[in-house]
Amino acid sequence: MSADLVPDGLWERVAPLLPARPPRRRRYPGRLPADDRAALRGIVYVLCKSVSWRDVPAEQIGCSGVTAWRRLRDWTEAGVWPRLHAALLIELRRAGLLDMDDAAVDASHFRALKRGAHTGPSPVDRARPGSKHHLATDRHGTPLAITLTSGNRHDITQLIPLLDAIPAVRGLVGRPRNRPRRVFADRGYDFDKYRRILRTRGITPKIARRGAPHGSGLGKTRWVVERTFAWLHQFKRLRIRYEIRADLHLGLLQLACSIICLRRLRTSF
Repeated sequence: MSADLVPDGLWERVAPLLPARPPRRRRYPGRLPADDRAALRGIVYVLCKSVSWRDVPAEQIGCSGVTAWRRLRDWTEAGVWPRLHAALLIELRRAGLLDMDDAAVDASHFRALKRGAHTGPSPVDRARPGSKHHLATDRHGTPLAITLTSGNRHDITQLIPLLDAIPAVRGLVGRPRNRPRRVFADRGYDFDKYRRILRTRGITPKIARRGAPHGSGLGKTRWVVERTFAWLHQFKRLRIRYEIRADLHLGLLQLACSIICLRRLRTSF
């Protein structure tokens, strides 16, 4: 089981991005630090199983859950996860598997049990503390960018920050791509002000109108973002927010997006 959590393809891409460890003192060597791959295995185990960090089986994983949490903290602060996601997007574009002409955006509410930053009264959960995932995908459902806000933030307020969060994706001859040509969204994004903002950026808005009858045909393109949310919710840790620190939850989100990108590259994972 532990070998399947961090396959060689994932580890080969993560290892070069990890920060260097501080040098050890020869006089007081102390206990040897846990292996980085075992720590990553513990992080992915919690991401998939949503167990408490203290309940990580150290015998199977190779390190304790507390050690895995500390590595998650250190690697998140070092910016490992967004760089991993960007590197995988480059590989996808180089392989011809990334279509950035069309982007679909949407948001999803979830409960935040321990409050913390980026939490607020959720309008769809009786004002209980909650957060919201904002996701942008390409035409095939590959996650391009994901952000985290409080549960009471309107979807439209995060449209521009979400598009700005798309990294510059190289991989082909020419300038890097970080801007889609068309954006597909549901009625929650129906504001003419933001249509004008998108057009000034050279992006054509494809947003459903409120009050209009169903059958606009936009669902044929934007359904992929709903499927990607379903993929993300297969990582049980993302269904409910347990982390008080927003950056750690966002780091787990970005790691899950990277795993989805890697699955697209190598369907056996």
